[in-house]
Amino acid sequence: MSGEDRTRLRAALAASTETLGRAGVPSPSVDARALIVAAARHEGPLVLLDDLPADFEERLEQLVSRRASREPLQIILGRAPFRRLELTVRPGVFVPRPETELAVDLMTQELGGVPSRVVDLCTGSGALAAAVLDEMPRATATAVDVDPAAVALATENIDAAGPGRGRVLQLDLSVDVDDPAAAALRELAGADAVDGAGGVDAVLSNPPYVPPGAVPREPEVRDHDPERALYGGGADGLALPAHVLRWAHALLRPGGVLVMEHADVQGPAARELAARHGGFTAIRTAQDLTGRDRFLVAQRCSQAGK
Repeated sequence: MSGEDRTRLRAALAASTETLGRAGVPSPSVDARALIVAAARHEGPLVLLDDLPADFEERLEQLVSRRASREPLQIILGRAPFRRLELTVRPGVFVPRPETELAVDLMTQELGGVPSRVVDLCTGSGALAAAVLDEMPRATATAVDVDPAAVALATENIDAAGPGRGRVLQLDLSVDVDDPAAAALRELAGADAVDGAGGVDAVLSNPPYVPPGAVPREPEVRDHDPERALYGGGADGLALPAHVLRWAHALLRPGGVLVMEHADVQGPAARELAARHGGFTAIRTAQDLTGRDRFLVAQRCSQAGK
């Protein structure tokens, strides 16, 4: 890199970091570096940048302005890291979060091995299903979402992660299990059905769970994630998670595992939901990497008829 470009780069980094810091962006320096890489049309780390295009400053100003308005960095860049993947993201679909990554580890720990068949309910971008396909080459995954935009995006990410081993279904989980609209998903519980249980090894879900009055504080969430992907319905936000539980019970084989994300204050209520529904055992709450209660973990009862 020429001396002139190095000077331009230092000035850009300082100015961008200052602008984002004033705007309240939580990680201004990290975001500034990511935006500089994008403005330079560079693939790879900033330290490997060789030169800057003539329109670099103009492009960077536009990108920094968008981030300073608190548009999510992932939407600006069009991608989001998730475990080993770089997922495609688009406006109007829930942006995957790093804390959700732990659901995959909880699943394998609880199963004591690698699953063969996984269902991802309320899939959004397809993150959990795509991660399963990427890391478990013999697994298949079915992802479900009610939103057509999410279904389209999830299909793209899942096809890229595990070509031919995943499928995405559009379905409102509030329908009855025997509703004709649910026939495609119900097939998962068909040929391998045992005592009223399905044949799926694991159900993963990061469903909408925000209560109606708990408006998210972060502008990136409040103003950019679709409301349908945030608010779970009911007074406590757990109406849709209750549907996830119902479907998990129908889809899981005896001994199969459910891992469902929830808010850090919803652990007791989520466990009560699972206990009240019946048919689950080893019901517990798992913590995220910061020690907050974030996941309901439960096994499908092995006892016949339960």
